[in-house]
Amino acid sequence: MRQRLLARREWKTADMVDKCYFCKGKLSKVFTTIDYRWGDRLFVIEDVPATICQQCGEKYLDSQVYKELERMARCEEPPLTRVTVDVFEYKQGESLSCGT
Repeated sequence: MRQRLLARREWKTADMVDKCYFCKGKLSKVFTTIDYRWGDRLFVIEDVPATICQQCGEKYLDSQVYKELERMARCEEPPLTRVTVDVFEYKQGESLSCGT
């Protein structure tokens, strides 16, 4: 826990852009949760330093952060916790019966 707090304080990144590439919205630096895919596996990584557009939600990651996400995905360390995710298949024109 202490390392996480220290990492948060030391998070200093170069300002690559000052406006969102897609919508030109304002960007802000935050710590967020990233859904990261590595091959056919899905990882949820918390407390990732990122720059996020306040208007459209586009996420920007520094190259060093992205490399660390790759390292974490390749690593065989046990996760902090596990979650179950429901998976659906999109079918054009069909609606799910949601009990209504």
